[in-house]
Amino acid sequence: MPAYTAEWVLPMTGEPRHRASISIENGRIAAIGEAAAAEAEDLGRMAVMPALVNAHTHLELSYLRGRVPRTERFLDWIRTIMAARREYPDPADPDIVAAARRAIAEARASGTGLLGDISNTLVTAPLLREASVPAQIFYELLRFDVSDAESMTREARAKADAAADPGGDVRVSLAPHAPYSVSPALFAAIRADLDARSGQVTSVHLGESPEETEFIRRGSGPWRVLLEELGVWTDAWAAPGISPVAYLEQIGFLDRRVLAVHGVQFDGDDLGRLRARDMTIVSCPRSNQYVGVGAPSLEAFYAMNVNVALGTDSLASAPDLNMFAELAEARRLAPRVRARTLLESATCRGAAALGFEDDYGTLEVGKRAQIIAVSVPPDVNDVEEYLVSGIEPSDVRWLETD
Repeated sequence: MPAYTAEWVLPMTGEPRHRASISIENGRIAAIGEAAAAEAEDLGRMAVMPALVNAHTHLELSYLRGRVPRTERFLDWIRTIMAARREYPDPADPDIVAAARRAIAEARASGTGLLGDISNTLVTAPLLREASVPAQIFYELLRFDVSDAESMTREARAKADAAADPGGDVRVSLAPHAPYSVSPALFAAIRADLDARSGQVTSVHLGESPEETEFIRRGSGPWRVLLEELGVWTDAWAAPGISPVAYLEQIGFLDRRVLAVHGVQFDGDDLGRLRARDMTIVSCPRSNQYVGVGAPSLEAFYAMNVNVALGTDSLASAPDLNMFAELAEARRLAPRVRARTLLESATCRGAAALGFEDDYGTLEVGKRAQIIAVSVPPDVNDVEEYLVSGIEPSDVRWLETD
């Protein structure tokens, strides 16, 4: 039975414990104590904590790393992504698979133990199982002029079920892309699929760009132009004249099982609507700034008591998948938020949003032993503040569980 003693143990259920121990049995946490356990390995000046949760990424876009430049306008980034993806029409292309496999390894090396992965192809499902990395895959659907949303959703559900892990560590649900790329009928069909499966969650890109807000409020702007260029615009759709959050609320899509990703454009009314439904915002601050939509109002999210999780987004819009780097950016944007609150967003809040809170996100007896230890310099007294300052993968160690 492996056991460890460290300078700090952070259970994420309360205060850090000083010079505490943790014991593991059969891959689960067996005990957490204040004193050193018998035969425990002394880790010295390390902080033991639950593995981080990256609640939003796109692993299948990892092959685009370094190929999509930073931009000041979101639609410029989108057009570059679309052009680059057309060069790789086969989702099983060896370059795509190899890059996704490397990305999973990179995420784990920097301390991530649970992923929320957006996929249009499901190519990452076997790769996550191969790497033994738990994940919630969101099989993303998008079609603005779909004629038979129910049929499209049924076909997607069959593919999702075939890709899911029977043991439950790699789960697959259906997800709409965004309000500007999914028809009301497709939103309704995905919502019906979710309602038929009580244990699943879904995700939607929401409030990401000013162009999205303009399109939903007025039906105009760059998104309208792009939909027309792609030949998928339909005059059957009329702009609702409200915010994207209010629009999805109006059509009955929103509740606590829906992750609202990005939220850079959310105002107080939007945040109030999300809070009333106990929803979670998944913020990806480094990506938001890279693609030209601005910085999320993280302090407002927390001040409004909305649940917040964190994600890196893809390697097409972020330099790496290091959640500790994402935490450092969150700290920069939200200097008045407690370090522990930010750490909760990267652990227990993310696990709960993805539906894995029974096994991951905190150090508690009975939970899975997805545990990391982070080296802490001698001059550090506030370990929580140190952990949101930017940790390099070389300072992260995974604890053995057997």
